[in-house]
Amino acid sequence: MKMIVTGGAGFIGSAVIRYLIKEHPDVTVINVDKLTYAGNLESLLDVEDNPNYHFEQVDICDASAIERIFNQYQPDAIMHLAAESHVDRSIDGPAEFIQTNIAGTYTLLEAAKQYWLTLDGTAKARFRFHHVSTDEVYGSLGKSGLFTETSTYKPNSPYSASKASSDHLVRAWHKTYDFPVVLTNCSNNYGPYQFPEKLVPLVTLNALAGKLLPIYGKGDQIRDWLYVDDHARALFRVITQGKVGETYNIGGHNEKQNIEVVETICNILEELVPVHPTGVKAYKDLISYVADRPGHDQRYAIDASKIKQELGWVPEETFETGMKKTIQWYLDNNEWCERVQSGKYQQERLGLNV
Repeated sequence: MKMIVTGGAGFIGSAVIRYLIKEHPDVTVINVDKLTYAGNLESLLDVEDNPNYHFEQVDICDASAIERIFNQYQPDAIMHLAAESHVDRSIDGPAEFIQTNIAGTYTLLEAAKQYWLTLDGTAKARFRFHHVSTDEVYGSLGKSGLFTETSTYKPNSPYSASKASSDHLVRAWHKTYDFPVVLTNCSNNYGPYQFPEKLVPLVTLNALAGKLLPIYGKGDQIRDWLYVDDHARALFRVITQGKVGETYNIGGHNEKQNIEVVETICNILEELVPVHPTGVKAYKDLISYVADRPGHDQRYAIDASKIKQELGWVPEETFETGMKKTIQWYLDNNEWCERVQSGKYQQERLGLNV
């Protein structure tokens, strides 16, 4: 099997590629990534010399380059993860989200469709376009209930609106052209190699440096947390066994308030790094409440029963085991953290340019 993975140098994409190369030696992976601020080939050092791994530094909005990749590698499937993904950044600069997440997905769909039309027999029947999306397209839940695959779309940020748009494009190509697609919508991912603008690595690195730990609003926003390696396994299950035209929600069964997540990180650090930064008595003392994010959704929670019942996938990590593995990874890979932070992002707050 030959598979294109877009955004393969990003957080989730690199986890998918490491999983494929290590666990499925019969799969050849073509990593297509523009290498923006959040894309880092150091996340793939373990597999870069594997003969089943190929890298193409290409923007998914570049139609001619994407067409060349399809013709050159003749893939059996494409897993589309390339996206601008940080809500705060989408508030400050929505244009890049519209371009990459919507126009880029359109460009991929057209190139993949034209390639698919040249196939015949088994190759055409086997081909899949897997679009990887987010639970944020569904908007905000009340105190009860879960997102299902039939939940109404109600995106509330430029990021989630751009992902909702791309979801609709993928479904339209399936309905209009009978193009073979599968879609997944996942909950909050965490784990090794995550760019430190996201909550878990940001809090971890700030705490170790003795910096304040900013909590939006009251910290009572609820998210479902999914360990990234569990997500990688789920994505492979869907692209190889999922039914064409279907959507599968992927969640970790770990609903937590943001403040709970931060306190858990502090507790783990107390255990693993009991020597505090100068002037800090306890990591929890660094918690600081700041003005809430504009349009901040209160609660996300996923019903992942469909993927369990139809494809037999369930997460292997609990929140506690996954979080401890994650914190330990950041402690063991301080050099990686320093290198990926050497650019423009310096752990400052984003999303205030409103």
